[in-house]
Amino acid sequence: MALPNAYAQYNNSKILTASPAELTLMLYEGAIKFCNIAEIAVEQKDIPKAHSNIRKVQQIIEYLRQTLDMKYPVAQDFERVYVYLEKRLVEANIKKDKGILAEINTHLHSMRDMWKEVMRINREKGIV
Repeated sequence: MALPNAYAQYNNSKILTASPAELTLMLYEGAIKFCNIAEIAVEQKDIPKAHSNIRKVQQIIEYLRQTLDMKYPVAQDFERVYVYLEKRLVEANIKKDKGILAEINTHLHSMRDMWKEVMRINREKGIV
């Protein structure tokens, strides 16, 4: 079947042509997706799937944290949030706690929505 291959090529092209801001948005979207999957897996008592998806969220948060440009004061605020999320993700993974995952998901949605707003404002100002 050529359809899955075409979809993979489209996604690859989308990533390769995305701006840094769009890539960051994609990372937030991915973290939310994997957090949602982990929540469902915990609910269904699918421990390996929950663990795997929590780890994916952790890896995204680690990457976002590593790419912070600390010369900007706001980066320190993001650093604190990412450290907090990393700690909560470890706790959620150890306990397989859906409530902690829901809290993390709320934070991820807030950060994603804030990032979208920053992108919108920059687009209106002509900043790319």
